Order: sequence, then C-alpha cells, then structure tokens
Amino acid sequence: MKFLLDQLPEEWDLGDVPAYRRDQLRDWIFEHRSDAFEEMTNLPAATRHKLSAEYILHPLKIARQQGSHDTTRKFLWQLAENDFVESVLIPASPNFYGERADRFTLCVSTQVGCAYGCKFCASGLDGWKRNLSPAEIVAQIIETERATGVKVNNIVFMGMGEPLANYDAVMKSIEIINSHWGLNIGARHITISTSGLAPQIRQLADEPRQFRLALSLHGGSDKVRAKIMPVNKKYPLAELLDACAYYQEKKRKMMALEYILIDGINDDPSEAILVARHAKRLHAKVNLIPYNKVEGLPWTRPSEEKVNLFGKIILDHGARVTIRREKGHDIDAACGQLRLKEIHQT
Repeated sequence: MKFLLDQLPEEWDLGDVPAYRRDQLRDWIFEHRSDAFEEMTNLPAATRHKLSAEYILHPLKIARQQGSHDTTRKFLWQLAENDFVESVLIPASPNFYGERADRFTLCVSTQVGCAYGCKFCASGLDGWKRNLSPAEIVAQIIETERATGVKVNNIVFMGMGEPLANYDAVMKSIEIINSHWGLNIGARHITISTSGLAPQIRQLADEPRQFRLALSLHGGSDKVRAKIMPVNKKYPLAELLDACAYYQEKKRKMMALEYILIDGINDDPSEAILVARHAKRLHAKVNLIPYNKVEGLPWTRPSEEKVNLFGKIILDHGARVTIRREKGHDIDAACGQLRLKEIHQT
C-alpha cells in the first residue's frame, strides 16, 4: 500500500477514467478534507474501490495532544511501525489592541529522530531512524487543521529532523503545500530551517520557489558552535556563511539566524559581536531564543539580564534582532521531548 500524497496528482493511478476525476479527488482531499475514499461519492465506485485497495489516505493519527495556557498546542503523531513525530501549533502574538491575532504557524517534522546531534536538542537523543515521506509531512498540516478547526497560515520546517537531509521529500511536500490545488500556502509563508548543510543550502538557492531560509547558528565562532553543533566540523562557519551568502544573492530575501542562548555556553558578549557581523553580511535578522529546558540535558537558560544584554550588543553593532519569548513551556514544546516520553513509556 502506498500513501496517496507521496505522489503528485498527475501520478495517481485512477484507472481508465477521464482526467477531470483527478480534480474531483483533489477537491475531496484538500477542500472537503475527506476521511475516506468511500465518501467521495462523485467518483465511480470502481475508482473508489481501486483507491482503497492501493492507497492509504491518512498516514498518521494523533497519539497525544497537549495544549498550553497561551494556546500553543503540541501534537504527537503516530506513524506506521510505532514511529512518532511531533508538530507544534503556535498562535500569533496578540495584536495592538490586545486581541488574539487570527494567524497560526505550524512547526512540522521531516524525520523520525535526527542524525545531527545538536547538544541542546531532544530530537536526536535517540538517534535517527528514518526520513518522513511527503505524505507524512503534509498530513501533519491537514490533521492539525482537522483537530483544531483553525487555518494554518505559516509553515516552518523546524520540527524533528534536518529538513535538508530529507531534501527530495521536503521539496515535494512544499509543492503540495504551496500549489493552488493543494494547501495553497504562499511560498513566502514557508520557512525551511537547517543546522547548516552548506551544499544543500546552495541547492535550495537554485529552487524557483521564494520560500524563506532560517539558519540554526547558535554560535558566532567555530570554537563555540562546534561545541554544541557537530555539523560545524563538516561545514565550518566560513563555508556555511559563503553558502548562505549565495542563497541571499540568488533569492534577495531576508533570512533568519536562529540563536538559542544557553547559559555559560554561547552567551558571551564576544559571540554577540560576531553574530552581528554575520547578520550584517547576510542581510539577516537574528532571532534570540532563551533555551527551553530539556529533561536529561544539563543546559539552562541565561538570566533575562544576560539575554537582553546579548540582544543589545547585536543591535548596537548594526544588526536586526528579536528576542523570542517562546510559548509552550508547560507542554514540553522543545522538539522531541514529547516523543521521548512516549517511546520510553512503551
């Protein structure tokens, strides 16, 4: 059995039926959000039977859902063979008048586990198991909207796994997410986050869609970055920043430098000066994220004073910076924490 959304509509095997049947099937999936092929009553019975025999419509189901006081919600998805991945639904901050803004960002996963072993992250604590398929990526969005009744406006490939290590599946999922016949989410509302795979960043720069790039920097120098991000040994900052500069030159879009601040590890003022230098070179903005505690890891978040000082130094050195007061502390919102609890309890 195959997942239907691992293929684009023109690849679906519907048997000997007119071409417009593909449009009808697409409507059932993306407009009506059908739960079963049997519901697709304007398709011939033989076609529905063929689809049911050859394809799986929904590749995942909710294993657990946690909600936060700030309405951030986290989903643990159960896949085939008892694999688990996570998504996090994040509401926009309140608007000027203090009312909840009607926009939602979904952080999606691209792999079961992660092979890159960033020292502060829960996703890779049990290693890498496999890549997700396009259907498993897209289904996180469809099933989140089904479970919550909200429209997801922005997609961030920043959940479990390294998106650029699952390049082909991520690109196909983006085609489905972005297309007018699919989820119809604009490319500028899709962000791919990477730990720093320089060759794939260059490859991404040559893609036609105008999606956004976020680099998980987490260190202004090779010495600091290599301590917490093993990928830096393969792609040190000089090579990585050159790849990002190529991306920026091709796309002409502001990229983001994600920087998780860890107390006593990467929060020295000297690192802030280097981060500002990198950001100015790349015309990037810096997102500072105070560390979100992960059970089993020794790291802690810096004091608010340290966080504010780090941000001020970046700003004073001419770069744009935002301090992200992240949501969802009470629901283990850091990537991989909910999955670890589930697999260690079963």
